[in-house]
Parts: sequence; C-alpha cells; structure tokens
Amino acid sequence: MGTLGRSIYVVGSWIRVAGQAVDRVGCSLQGSHLFEEQVSRHRTLMNLFDKDPLVDKDAFLAPGASVIGDVQVGRGSSIWYGCVLRGDVNSIRVGSGTNIQDNALVHVARSNISGNVLPTTIGNNVTIGHGAVLHGCTVEDEAFVGMGSTLLDGAYVEKNAMVAAGALVRQNTRIPFGEVWGGNPAKFMRKLTEEEIAFISQSATNYTNLAMVHAAENNKGFEEIELEKTLRKKFARKDEEYDSMIGVVRETPAELTLPDNILPHKAQKAAY
Repeated sequence: MGTLGRSIYVVGSWIRVAGQAVDRVGCSLQGSHLFEEQVSRHRTLMNLFDKDPLVDKDAFLAPGASVIGDVQVGRGSSIWYGCVLRGDVNSIRVGSGTNIQDNALVHVARSNISGNVLPTTIGNNVTIGHGAVLHGCTVEDEAFVGMGSTLLDGAYVEKNAMVAAGALVRQNTRIPFGEVWGGNPAKFMRKLTEEEIAFISQSATNYTNLAMVHAAENNKGFEEIELEKTLRKKFARKDEEYDSMIGVVRETPAELTLPDNILPHKAQKAAY
C-alpha cells in the first residue's frame, strides 16, 4: 500500500470512528426509547475444536445454512436455507450430488450405549427432504429421506431405499435396498417400483440444477438485482384479456427465462 493508499485508509478509519461516536451519542439521547440494532453473528461455515468444514467449490451453501466443525460436503451437493450440519463430537460426511433441503438437521453422537462410534454419513445423489432430522446414522447412495422424517442413532438406509415423510426410524434399524418404510415407528410398507427408483435419482439431479440457479442469484450484485427488478416490472405479464383490450404484446427477455436444465421435459421437447 502506497502513501496515498495509507492516507485514504487512515481517513476511512477516522470516518468510521466518528460515525460510531455519533451513534453512541444518538443512543444516549434516545434514553429509554432506544432501539439498538444488533449485528448478526451467524457464520455459514464455522470451525470448532480445530476442525474446519471442507466444502467442495462446486457445492451450494444457501445463506442462513450452518455448517459447523468436522463436516465434508462433496461436489455438486447443496445445503439449503436454514439447514444445520453440526459436526462437533463426531464427523459428518456428505457425498456428491446430494441435496439436504430447507431446515433439515444433521447431527452426530460420540457413541451409543454399546460403545459404537456414531458419525453421520450421507452418500452420493441422496435426497434429504425439508425438516428431516438425521442423528448418528448412515444413508447410502441414491436413497430418499422424506420431509419431516427422523433417523435416530445407528439407523441405516441402504441404496435406493425410501423413508416416507414423517417417519420415525428407531435406533439401529436397517432399511433394505429398494424398500419403502413409513410410520412411527417406521415399518416396511412395500417395495419400490422401477419408476420410483428412477425418480430418486432424478430428484437429486433436479436439485443439483436448481442449486445452480440459486447460487447464481445469490452471487448477483446490487446493480444487477435492481436492473432485473426494473425489467420484470416492464415485461410483467398481465391478464391476456387485459392485454388484448389495450393492444399490448408482452415478451419476456431472454435473461429472465428459466434455464432449460431446470425443466428436463422442456429441454427434451427442444431437442426434437
């Protein structure tokens, strides 16, 4: 930093200190009517016990998610809004292409009564539904854990298995390949069809594509956001009858069109 740069830095520091002093004076004048704004201390990534989260550069971490301690997240995976992955007393491993949806909680146990170590391991291309709770368990590749379900210590979900929404999977329960388990406590319901197994894989792919859109949106600057708001207002679609009466033809600009990879059927039609 040159002389000019140092001077600008010092002036900037003075301005910030002056601003803080003015704020303190204003607070004191407000007296009992004071409303003091608190700065959020939330950190999406937080180390703990000298353990740093390791997140692949191509993974998506939504604002408001918390990834803490001994946690690894693989390529193309997505951790959505409000999720907590807390690897404090043990480790959490998330494979590639996996989605852990909004408000899900993933935690671990140091060990159970039998002395078994209980990290949480989630494989590749897994879907974890909104609000699910996973605690000291294992979920193999291409499995599906439904919304609001709970997997307790030692639970094991095999590949292409499905836990129904709201299910409670008790400790040390193993859900075999290709089966659907549901209820409280969770019990075998039926075998998955080939179409349902294919759906599990497609669900993971859809979320990987959707995460790319959210990541791009979250990376936009203020000016770009304001420009898009203006464009959306200008090109907003009105009722067709209303448009017909005033003789207006509205077109959505290309930059506001949803990407084809979010709607696979749209991409397929375009290919024909």
